[in-house]
Amino acid sequence: MAAPQDEEIRGRTQQAPLASQRARKQGQSQPGRVAKWFPLGAKEGFCQWWAGMSPMATEHRVLSFIPYLQKPPTQTQSGSAPASAAPSTADLNAPPKNPEAHATTSTLTDPYGPRQWNSVMVPLSGKDRALNEFSVERLGEEVEQNLVMLHGYGAGLGFFYRNFEALSRAEGWKVYALDLLGMGRSSRPAFKIHAKDKQGKITEAENWFIDALEEWRIKRGLERFTLLGHSLGGYLAVTYALKYPGRLNKLILASPVGIPEDPYAVNEAMPEPQDSTMGNEFTQDAAAATADNNNFMKQRDGGKAATDDKEPPRRRLPGWFSYVWEANVISPFSLVRWSGPLGPRLVSGWTTRRFSHLPEEESQALHDYSYSIFRQRGSSEYALGYLLAPGAFARSPLIQRIQGVGRQWIQPHDGLIVDGDTPPKAASTSQDVPPRAGQRENGIPIVFMYGEVDWMDVAGGFAAEEKIKQERMRILENATAEERKKDNGEAKVVIINKAGHHVYLDGWDQFNRVMLEEMADVKRREARRQRA
Repeated sequence: MAAPQDEEIRGRTQQAPLASQRARKQGQSQPGRVAKWFPLGAKEGFCQWWAGMSPMATEHRVLSFIPYLQKPPTQTQSGSAPASAAPSTADLNAPPKNPEAHATTSTLTDPYGPRQWNSVMVPLSGKDRALNEFSVERLGEEVEQNLVMLHGYGAGLGFFYRNFEALSRAEGWKVYALDLLGMGRSSRPAFKIHAKDKQGKITEAENWFIDALEEWRIKRGLERFTLLGHSLGGYLAVTYALKYPGRLNKLILASPVGIPEDPYAVNEAMPEPQDSTMGNEFTQDAAAATADNNNFMKQRDGGKAATDDKEPPRRRLPGWFSYVWEANVISPFSLVRWSGPLGPRLVSGWTTRRFSHLPEEESQALHDYSYSIFRQRGSSEYALGYLLAPGAFARSPLIQRIQGVGRQWIQPHDGLIVDGDTPPKAASTSQDVPPRAGQRENGIPIVFMYGEVDWMDVAGGFAAEEKIKQERMRILENATAEERKKDNGEAKVVIINKAGHHVYLDGWDQFNRVMLEEMADVKRREARRQRA
């Protein structure tokens, strides 16, 4: 229940961006073309821009929708610089000013408690490098397993607000969610690439994120963990598994970007592609994700029929957009910052389409949260041009590297190479060396999750599944019975019914059930591994 101060602030800032859609459902007049794409009114957009609601306050508001956690902890050491010189009134009802915050739910208020919820900024080495972390654990139990959750491009950990409570019911688990370096409320250091060659630029951009994740892991003292990544977070999760082998016990990829190969994206000259699927992230209505259709059975059938019959509309990119993308001088969030008072209206076009299926209070909170983090100073958002070509195809497609996940030699790696059958030359870096150094991984389970009407091509998941299975057959062709027994190299594709790209939010109930099943599987596998 929102406090009176919250309602007063909201009344002074903006109306719900979904109001136009709800009005249409009630039979009111249809909006014009501008209002259709930018539902937030000009006056309300200006008020929101002027109020300058902080990422801290908006994240706090989103997390307040977590069941049994009406007053979530919210650390106040935001890594983002203020986006506007205008004084902000949005923090009047924000949490106390302390750098690290805890909240405990008891069995009196929480039927699955007691649980401890924590929010903290974790400092990393170097200048202006820190990760925003939100975590929850069950009190009175030993933490046996850890789940780490990574969001997608430009988003933040608050987007997982419908997953934290359910996933933290699992006994013996601690759940972490992180804002990627340079996104969300994590610090935003200047993003610079020093490499001159194409592959060097790709590797440097990938390392920006995954080296920060590895440093965070060391600070938290996690020996092994389960990694969940959505969209770009899924892409980065794969690259982390390749560079830092021996650390994961399962990899879960929720609608990961960058799996299929596209000749435009991998070509050295990087020419302009003719079509884009990335546009569907901004044009696909969430309502379409809940439509009743028969796409599920077609996707199960190898993904071919899904791509033939339900392929999202492909849109031609203008030449100027490809030019500035390749020049790496623009990002979707640059437009939000440059547009000033028009920024909230631009964001409302996306939030309306993505969150229209949610209750109005929640969709409004997500709009506020999205705008507050989109408008912060640019940082790792500029990595996108080095990792993806216009159209969301990877410069270095994961389908070329996915077979190496879980099959690497357990030793420090300088780069993101796929190891062969003989140990590569040891890296010169001073990485934290796993106890099994010198051995080769015996595979890890990989789960590919897609929405039933996902604009991300599920065929890429099926192709990756097949490639992983083929590599397993090759590895075990001459293996002993004991080696076969210890091998964990499996892969599968899971479809979340009536969900789009944001599977964890569109189909949150089924998503949470699938996740709990996968977490239970991790515990069984780890118990067998420790007995061996």
